[in-house]
Amino acid sequence: MSEENVNIMRQGYDAFNRGDIDTVMGLMDPNIEWQEPDVEGLPDRGTHHGSEAVANNVFGSVAEHWDEFQAVAEEFLDAGDHVIVLGHFHLRGKATGTTIDAPYAHVWKLREGKVVHHRNYVDTATFLQSLG
Repeated sequence: MSEENVNIMRQGYDAFNRGDIDTVMGLMDPNIEWQEPDVEGLPDRGTHHGSEAVANNVFGSVAEHWDEFQAVAEEFLDAGDHVIVLGHFHLRGKATGTTIDAPYAHVWKLREGKVVHHRNYVDTATFLQSLG
């Protein structure tokens, strides 16, 4: 099942980066728990419960705050029901026009082919630079 989980996550990153959010949302369990760094100034900070909250609070903030936003996955690490993805965000803030690359580590938990938990570890200082 773990190789299948890695393939699911590859599909998710590919879909996200081509703007196919419907496909990304289809990979999530409706009761997903999505954790972002709880850092002042981040528009999607904190924990979001349920796919609707992720769509509104996380993905909705992308279009609102950034003109460019790519989650470039560089390495997928198979950990059974968890997949760790190492990469970097490439983004350009709407307010600042600043383009940055911020490294991340994403930890995903899957159950029966659906994402049930996500945790984002990101260089928040660099990320905040794009917001101003």
